[in-house]
Amino acid sequence: MSAPSPTFSVIVVCKNPGSRLKAALASVWEQAGCTLELIVIDGASTDGTREWLETQRTRLAHFLSEPDGGVYEAMNKGLALASGEWVLFLGADDRLVGANVLNEVLSWMKRTEAGVVVGEVAYNDGRIYKLSSHVNPLPRNFVHHQGTFYRRTLFAESGDFDTSLAIMGDYELNLRLWKNHVRFKPMKLRVSACGTGGLSDAGRWRGYAEEIRVRHRYAAAWRCWFWDALSVVRWLRKKIVRTFKRRR
Repeated sequence: MSAPSPTFSVIVVCKNPGSRLKAALASVWEQAGCTLELIVIDGASTDGTREWLETQRTRLAHFLSEPDGGVYEAMNKGLALASGEWVLFLGADDRLVGANVLNEVLSWMKRTEAGVVVGEVAYNDGRIYKLSSHVNPLPRNFVHHQGTFYRRTLFAESGDFDTSLAIMGDYELNLRLWKNHVRFKPMKLRVSACGTGGLSDAGRWRGYAEEIRVRHRYAAAWRCWFWDALSVVRWLRKKIVRTFKRRR
């Protein structure tokens, strides 16, 4: 008789993360009161991460280390291995905020039929993100994956991450699910703490260009123009701030 499927599949993707990965995985290993599987997809790290993960194989449901085409290809590899009812994606700079947080999330799950449940995410620089009860999905990505739980069945129904996108694959997936009338439910619970400087946080033009591209994929051009202009303004503002900091 096969074992029952876990409630959560926690997928961690990384490449040359250094020692910070240990804190991320430790925050998952310490979870109590729920069933979960931890899946680590490593992009063929050369900093000793691969060798360390080999020593932890018995604590991982699945571990894969090989070259990939980017973070979203790695996430898709993790999805292919997942068997949990709910999927959470973490990066090497992220960690769950307490040993009981997934058990608390489970209590919320029992009270909703939503396809996506979104908790709070806190960044090290003081920023806090949570899902508004009245969402406008056009301005920018409206949920952060470090605090977002997806029903695994959604990926079979709506498809995986678009690997043609290097930075805004999250936004494309979320907007696609939104357009498919998947319900997003806010959860008044802080799920994870995150480091700064990730792909979408780096301020590169490519990220804003992909944001505009995704927006036009799912909305009429006339609905996008105002938000496109704001994307350009946000990019310019971040560029100016970064230039000023370098000169100080």
